Amino acid sequence: MTHPVDTHVGKRIRHRRWLIAMTQQQLAEKVGIKFQQIQKYETGANRVSASRLWDISEALGVPVSFFFEGINEAAEAAADPSSDKAPADLLGDKEALDLVRSYYSIPENQRKRLFELARVLSDVA
Repeated sequence: MTHPVDTHVGKRIRHRRWLIAMTQQQLAEKVGIKFQQIQKYETGANRVSASRLWDISEALGVPVSFFFEGINEAAEAAADPSSDKAPADLLGDKEALDLVRSYYSIPENQRKRLFELARVLSDVA
């Protein structure tokens, strides 16, 4: 069984990689490993050693601490699935990340109108 910390670190690797539009293959080449190993890290199937996490942080341009950010919130959300708050790892979801990218590609005046529409619709629900 995978440890929750390994899963969280893997999600944060995937999140950052998606955010900078880097493929698993590109990250693997920068770190000097096979892309299958990146897949295993991202799912939490394999643990990331300290030295490998250091290499990944360098390749992704973030401090090592980035991979542990939000770990307490993620544990709390997992412990209370009935909570109606947004998921702790919202941007760890590819669809949500694509939505955010699309949102910011809309011209600012239209984006503000879309934001207000979303706010009104969420108040109705």
